[in-house]
Amino acid sequence: MYNSKRSAYRLIILLGIVSLFGDITYEGARSITGPFLAVLGASAGVVGFVTGFGEFTGYVFRLVSGYIADRTQRYWLLTITGYVLLLAIPFLAFAGHWYLAVILISLERIGKGIRKPARDVIISYAAKHVGRGLGFGLHEAMDQIGAIIGPLIFSLVFLLKGSYREGFTILWIPALLTVAILIVVRFRFPAPEKFETTATSTTQKPGTGDKLPNVFWLYSLFTVLSIAGFVSFQLIAYHFKTQSVVEDYQIPLFYMIAMGVDGVVALIIGKTYDSLGMSSLIVIPLLTVPIPFCAFTNSFALALIGVILWGMVMGIHETVMRAAIADLTPVNRRGFAFGMFNTIYGASWFMGSTVMGLLYDISITYLFTFIVIMETLAILSFAALRKTIVFTNLKNSNAKK
Repeated sequence: MYNSKRSAYRLIILLGIVSLFGDITYEGARSITGPFLAVLGASAGVVGFVTGFGEFTGYVFRLVSGYIADRTQRYWLLTITGYVLLLAIPFLAFAGHWYLAVILISLERIGKGIRKPARDVIISYAAKHVGRGLGFGLHEAMDQIGAIIGPLIFSLVFLLKGSYREGFTILWIPALLTVAILIVVRFRFPAPEKFETTATSTTQKPGTGDKLPNVFWLYSLFTVLSIAGFVSFQLIAYHFKTQSVVEDYQIPLFYMIAMGVDGVVALIIGKTYDSLGMSSLIVIPLLTVPIPFCAFTNSFALALIGVILWGMVMGIHETVMRAAIADLTPVNRRGFAFGMFNTIYGASWFMGSTVMGLLYDISITYLFTFIVIMETLAILSFAALRKTIVFTNLKNSNAKK
């Protein structure tokens, strides 16, 4: 079973279905988190902080979870535990104050932090048979189907004159389905690591002494700079709400559009990564810069363009940035590498979101300037990263001769 490309596709698709229902739950909530917190009395600064803090908390747990995954190889236990915490989202129906909402949002982020490194390792094993970029791209595309349905649920609720509470209550259904299907998948593929060992004739001996390569840390620098300048959708949605750029029911629809773009771009960029490798990452800072100039306006058309660009960048983040980790790190350190990468990603998101939320309250011009500076530095770090990779590959090639 584990030496079959068909089985590898089957595992990736089944995990994609799990993520589909999971995304219906938490992406549905994320599509209206900014406006929901605004209704509960939060300021733009609070929204920026909450967004960043929730992401950072989850990403810190990814570091711990990744280390535990490497040491214990209990990938399924960590994955299932993380998805169980997804049940915090439907409980937002009972949140009467933004403090309580922050706790529940953070619990869901912690759950994602626990499950994501282990789940990504499982996907990376199966993707060995089908191509790293394509494997992660296929999973992300299915993931985004749920990310489209979730916001659509809230749009329909608002159109039918329903409330936030009714929308969150509906999310009990996909949340419970997520956990149930995942348990079935676990018993269908109890030892996913066998995909990796059967896909290559030589395997690395397990151990804990291997260090992450230097190029990984240079890649992490690029991650820090590019993510710090990536504005969160929650802050964009806060702007839409407070400036009356679009109607309330249209905000989750905009998020749905972004997620649809995310899914399509994931498949395209995944195949591109398998062909071009790390060079494909340069599009991240190039597409990130124009987002705030479009989103933070009072123009409906420009706001839509900004949301489309935001979805494109997210698709690249969730696909090739993850695929690159599997290619840059040894197999026996992969869980820790995913955890470390995600922690760095989250810390950058936390710092950037907090700063941008505060700058939004002061002056939108300061926010624009911050983003341009971060993405310019990201481009410079990418040039150094690419030069290092080329040099390393040339050195290895000469060594083999």
